[in-house]
Amino acid sequence: MKTISYNRPRPTLQLIYGVGLLVLSSFALISGHFLGILFGVAGFYFFRNEGLEMNLENSQYRTTTSLFNLTFGTWNPLPEIEYVSVFKTTQTSRVWVSTASTQVTISCVKVNLFYNTNRKIEAYETDNTDQAFAIATQIASALHLKILDATSKDPNWL
Repeated sequence: MKTISYNRPRPTLQLIYGVGLLVLSSFALISGHFLGILFGVAGFYFFRNEGLEMNLENSQYRTTTSLFNLTFGTWNPLPEIEYVSVFKTTQTSRVWVSTASTQVTISCVKVNLFYNTNRKIEAYETDNTDQAFAIATQIASALHLKILDATSKDPNWL
């Protein structure tokens, strides 16, 4: 079975939070606090990973959620993909600490598969441009498609 599978890189800070919550959960459960269950569930949440899996023989794809090598997701028919796009974007999230909050903006590179003119399947996300192009090249090669490099102001076809 010809399958292409990608998992988005898990940030180091996410792993640190997960380990910290699991350690806190262990101490809480040992001391008899049932709040440890809540910390444990939250800790496992930080160990989850998202990605995309494509079965080329059956023309199917699924967005996946993985937890400790257990992968979940529903298979969908793979539409007629027109091209692969690589572009840079920013993501903003609000961080709360006690009574103060701030917005944190990070830049990332996304790989999308476009079909039906403007519909897309998000295939991959990273902060490494070279890695994004390597994955886009692998997908484009497997599906016999062109790549649109939209990482600069002037998009061009590769």
